[in-house]
Amino acid sequence: MRLRRSSRVFLEDLSMDLYCGVFTTMLQRRYGWDRAPLKLVNHGAKLQLWELDTERSRIYETVHQSGLAPLTSCSHRVASRPMLSAFCEWWQPETTTFHLPFGEMTITLDDVASILHIPVTGSMISFSQPLRVDDANALLVKLLGTTDVEASRETEQCRSPSVRLLWLRDHFSAITDVSSDDDIEFATRAFLLHLVGCTLFADKSATSVAVVYLELFRDLSMVGSYAWGAACLAYLYRQLTTATRFEVRQLDGYLTLLQAWIYEHFPEMFSSLDLSYTESRPRALRWRSHVIPDSLQSVRERLDRLQSSDVC
Repeated sequence: MRLRRSSRVFLEDLSMDLYCGVFTTMLQRRYGWDRAPLKLVNHGAKLQLWELDTERSRIYETVHQSGLAPLTSCSHRVASRPMLSAFCEWWQPETTTFHLPFGEMTITLDDVASILHIPVTGSMISFSQPLRVDDANALLVKLLGTTDVEASRETEQCRSPSVRLLWLRDHFSAITDVSSDDDIEFATRAFLLHLVGCTLFADKSATSVAVVYLELFRDLSMVGSYAWGAACLAYLYRQLTTATRFEVRQLDGYLTLLQAWIYEHFPEMFSSLDLSYTESRPRALRWRSHVIPDSLQSVRERLDRLQSSDVC
């Protein structure tokens, strides 16, 4: 069915105003609109490019104390575009829940704690105002030990108060236990910034991380006091909400959390169990990440047929 331009513009505006995945899905089915599977921002493979071996035990000790160490091993290397795109279409921003055929479901803090094994209680993570580029450069100099020129060059490269994940690896991954105390401290902050940029706060740039998070690593002894899981969940909620807009073509945030949650609650439909899993490990590792062979349309049809008895 081809709509007149005036009708199409009106409906696009209405879809944007309601900002609702369920409404967008209704438009797709009623008027024949559709969109391709979302582009996914997933950095699971990049984490393996900077591993903390025995020569970096001092860095690992601090990362372990921060409560973020599970993220180094539980991130899925592969994210399924059809599955995540289909679930995103059922997301209702007003209630932050998935409106499924049998009722509503959502990701909870209990899910975050069991899937990721990171802290979900503690000090709130918030920033009073956006970080300016000049302030970002100053943070890089003070907390990572870069020069003014290096910091300015990198933020200019990113065209924002951000640094590239590759830049962090190139400048700090060679630091080992035999390096100076200052260098180890700088490298530890850089590793943590790289870690949250690849996981909890993966953003639409797909290549960089905001320098503002570096402020959370100013005092390395306090990193473990933050409610990282709550911040991760709030950030994912926001990215799901953005992705429900018809014109948006990308989904970011920590997709391992979303994907593992789907595996946990819909195991008969989508999951592939890892038989080597033990209960002491994050439940994200219970499942083998894989790309389901189905098309987006076929996943939509499977979700349409969901019943409460299909849910764990």
